[in-house]
Amino acid sequence: MARSRAVLGVGVIAAVGAGGMATAHEDPPGLAGAGDKVKSVPDKIGGFFGGDADKNTTTMITAAPLTSAGLMIGSSSDVLAAGESVDGEPGDALRSRILRQAENQDALAEAEQRDAVINAAIASASSDAAAYAEEERLEEQERKRAEEERKRKEEEERKKKEEEERLAKLRASFTAPLSGYTLSAYYGQSGGMWSSGYHTGLDFQAPSGTPIKNIHSGTVTQAAWAGSYGYQVIVKLDNGTELSYSHMSSMSVVAGQQVTTGDLLGNVGSTGNSSGPHLHLEVRPGGGSAVDPLSWLRGNGISI
Repeated sequence: MARSRAVLGVGVIAAVGAGGMATAHEDPPGLAGAGDKVKSVPDKIGGFFGGDADKNTTTMITAAPLTSAGLMIGSSSDVLAAGESVDGEPGDALRSRILRQAENQDALAEAEQRDAVINAAIASASSDAAAYAEEERLEEQERKRAEEERKRKEEEERKKKEEEERLAKLRASFTAPLSGYTLSAYYGQSGGMWSSGYHTGLDFQAPSGTPIKNIHSGTVTQAAWAGSYGYQVIVKLDNGTELSYSHMSSMSVVAGQQVTTGDLLGNVGSTGNSSGPHLHLEVRPGGGSAVDPLSWLRGNGISI
């Protein structure tokens, strides 16, 4: 009979322990469920260890390794070693262990919850930081683009101003050869009337006798009859460019003469191979092949 009670007692203790564990697992934030069960343990055990029980029964309960076999519900530090002396009733020790178990589980749950909150905060902060970094990158990219655009416009304005100043200076030192005229033949036109097969200069049609002005300062290298060109004056500029004025009716300069911008060179005529009064102007950089006089004049600030 005593042995049956001992075996039954072990089952009760194990059942209570298992119930406490389940309760602690189901309700980790608080200890109310576990506490109610633990409080009832001494009463339940009392039925097995009451006054009717004999000393042998008590000896069997305390001596048998029930503590380590039936109550190993926590870590090894939570279980009393076999043969450990416990003050008070056996139910008090069980309740104490269950309370420690519940506290450990509760602390673990809180730690896990805290870690989850921290990890979520870190993830959110990382996401915000990445978004902020991308926003900063785009803003910096826009700032650079705006700065480059500002510099580009400033450079354009600077070049435009420099070009205007250059042309203004050129206009002060260069001038058109005639004051009133009509362009009648352009550089590069083809035709049998020109010995080269194409027109090598620019024709300014004007009334006979119209004054012809020197375009830019230089030295007269020729002032004479030139066959098909009629009366011709050639002025060599300081950079070596040669300007020739042909088909003149008269000449006002001589070879070797220094001339400045606007000086009178002669008058419009129709001498040589000419179909009517006009000035035939040729431009030969370095005294070489002829180039388009219109482009050259405009490049030197003269509006034609």
